[in-house]
Amino acid sequence: MLESILGTRIRQRRREVGITQAALARKVGISPSYLNLIEWNKRRIAGQLLREIAEALDLSMEDLGGVAERRLQATLAEIAHLPVLSSAGVEADRTSELIGRFPGWARAVAALADSEREASAKAQILSDRMSNDPFLGEAIHRMLTRIAAIRSAAEILVEYPDAASDRRDRFLGMINEEVRVLSDVGEALANYLDKAADSQRVMTPLDEVEALFDANDNHFPEIEDAAEPLHETLTEPHPVSRRELALAMAADHLRPIIDGLVENHTQIETSTARERARRLLTNYGVGAILMPMETFIRRSADLNYDIEALAEAYSVDVQTVCHRLTAIPRQPNVPRFTYLQANAAGTVIEILGREDLAIPRYAAACPLWALYRAQQSPESIIRQRALFPSGDRFVFVARARHVGPSGFGRPRHYLTDMLAMSETDAAFTVYAPDPSAIVEEVGPSCRLCDRRACDHRVEDPLFE
Repeated sequence: MLESILGTRIRQRRREVGITQAALARKVGISPSYLNLIEWNKRRIAGQLLREIAEALDLSMEDLGGVAERRLQATLAEIAHLPVLSSAGVEADRTSELIGRFPGWARAVAALADSEREASAKAQILSDRMSNDPFLGEAIHRMLTRIAAIRSAAEILVEYPDAASDRRDRFLGMINEEVRVLSDVGEALANYLDKAADSQRVMTPLDEVEALFDANDNHFPEIEDAAEPLHETLTEPHPVSRRELALAMAADHLRPIIDGLVENHTQIETSTARERARRLLTNYGVGAILMPMETFIRRSADLNYDIEALAEAYSVDVQTVCHRLTAIPRQPNVPRFTYLQANAAGTVIEILGREDLAIPRYAAACPLWALYRAQQSPESIIRQRALFPSGDRFVFVARARHVGPSGFGRPRHYLTDMLAMSETDAAFTVYAPDPSAIVEEVGPSCRLCDRRACDHRVEDPLFE
C-alpha cells in the first residue's frame, strides 16, 4: 500500500514546487518516461533513488510515506467499506491517490469519521444508561406523582372558593410541600441530564455519594474518632434497642461531622445526593458506635472474618458487619472486601469498596453470581469461586435475609448481602475455598463479557 502512495505524493510535490518532469528526472539521473511511470504508481521505487527524489523535492522519507500514511490508508479503507456509505460510490481503490494528492483532506475525512464513531459510542452509552438506570425512571415517576398531588389540591381550592380558611391553609400547605419536593426531584433530574454526556463525571445522586465513599476509601477517621467514646455508653443488651440507641447517638453527636463531610465534597451537588450521603454516613456512624474499629479489626481476625459469627458477637445484623468490613483501612495481611446488596428483582442497590471487581452500574450483572442464587436458600451462606474472563479470581459470599413485617399470610421479601474478595485475600478468611472446589466461570455482565458459548447469555457483547 505504501508504494501506491509514493508516486502520487512525488507527483503532487513536484507540481507544488514547480519542477517539470524532465527537470526532476535529469536531477536524479533517470528518464522522464520512467519518472512518469513512478508518479502514476506503475513502477515501484525504493532505496537510493527514493532518497534522491526526496532530497530533490526537499522532503523527508517520512513525508513521502511512513507509518502515519499507512495508518491513514487503513483507516480510509475501513471508512470506504462502512455499510452507511455502501450507496455513495466511494472509490476505495483510489484511497492512495487521495492521501498522496490531498493529505490534509484525507486526514480530515479520517478525523470526521473518528469523531462520528466516538459520538455514536457516547450516544449508545447514554442510551444504555438511560434505559437501565433506575434513577431516571424513579425520578420521572416521583415528578408525575407530585404534579398529580399539586393538581388535585389546586382543583379543590378552585372548586370550593368558600372553604373554611383552616382547610384552605391546609391545602396550600400541601401544595407548598409538594412543590418543594418536586423542585428537589427536578434539580436531581436536571443535574443527571446536564452531566449525561460527560462519561468522566458522576451523573446520578447515587453516583455522587459513591464518589464520596470512593474518595475516602470507604473509611472516615473523623467519624471513627468521635464514635469510639460513645460505644462505652451502650448498656442496652437487646440488639434492636442497641441499634436504636446508637442511631440516636449518631444523630445527636455525629451530625456536625457528617454535615461537614457532605458539604466539603465537591462532587455532591444535588439535595437528593446530600440527603442520601447523610443517611449512609449516619449508618456508618452507627456501625462505628456499635463496633469500634480497633477492636473490630482484632475480633474479625480472631473469627477469620466470619460474618455470621461477628454478627452474633456484636449483636448486630449481617449487613452492618459487612459495612464495617469494607471500612477497615488498608494494612498488610488484612483482606479487602467489596460489598453488594441486591433486591428480589436482581437490581444492585448498594455498592461499597469496589476494589478490582468489575460491577455494572447501569445494566444487569452476570446471572451466575452467587448474589442472585442466595435467595433460593434464604438465611444461609453461599460461597462461590468465580473466574472472570480477565483471569481474575474472586470468592463471593452471599446471604439472603428477610426484610419487612412477618406473620401468617404476609409475603416474605428478601434482600441479599454479598461480600466479594480476591482469592488471595480469601485465604485469610473462613471462606478460603478448598483447592478442589469448583471454579465457576462468570463475567461482569453480558455486554462486557466475551464468553460467547455461555448458555446464560442474553445480550451480545458491546465489543467484538
